[in-house]
Amino acid sequence: MRNFLAKIFTWWNSATIGTRFYTSRFGERVGEDEFGNVYYRTRGGAVDPTIGVQRRWVIYAGYAEASAIPPGWWGWMHHQIDVPPSEAQYTPRDWQKPHRPNLTGTAKAYRPRGSTLASGHRPSATGDYQAWTPGN
Repeated sequence: MRNFLAKIFTWWNSATIGTRFYTSRFGERVGEDEFGNVYYRTRGGAVDPTIGVQRRWVIYAGYAEASAIPPGWWGWMHHQIDVPPSEAQYTPRDWQKPHRPNLTGTAKAYRPRGSTLASGHRPSATGDYQAWTPGN
């Protein structure tokens, strides 16, 4: 029951029931990436009159994180290229890096030197700061 309610009300845990229903009625499966994300477009290549281009979307394999889309699929999703990577021989360029998840809000998040979260305490002041007072 809990999983069923999560599918109705949460969009970040894969797709909602509404998205799955829309996809089954109007979607055409285009391909799948190495993370298990499945890509769709409007059936028959129809152009959506409200946005002026073909509608394209992804159903994530797990937690919905937009940065988990590989570069080739990103280009197709954003209408930068017309042919999806599943229909073309796509090879990533040498400057394209593999996906790294967004660690913000986790214990592995980046914490710069001097951050109160970096070491648990704030470093002592060095004396190179002079507080501003009004009128000076």
